[in-house]
Amino acid sequence: MEKKVTDRLIIDHTTYSTRLSRRFTSRKPYEPPVPGRIQSFIPGTVVEVLVKTGDSVKEGDDIVILDAMKMKNRLKSHIEGKVAAVNVSPGDRVTKGAVLVEIA
Repeated sequence: MEKKVTDRLIIDHTTYSTRLSRRFTSRKPYEPPVPGRIQSFIPGTVVEVLVKTGDSVKEGDDIVILDAMKMKNRLKSHIEGKVAAVNVSPGDRVTKGAVLVEIA
């Protein structure tokens, strides 16, 4: 008879006994978002970069226009600061999670 192997999974201080899939155990660990990084939330093509290195930006300012799924998405700044790096240029194809602009 085959012995079932179970793992412990703790969610909100409650312990569960379950079998974890290989996909679950090899997943990328969660990393909280970094406020100064403007990242692509979906794969797409950069249409326009509205800032350059050294520019001052305020919270809510448009930073990059990204064309994804036939829509033009305006990515905005989450913080106030200076643009430290621009990692893309118009026409670049980006993947989900790619860092487009860094603000310090």
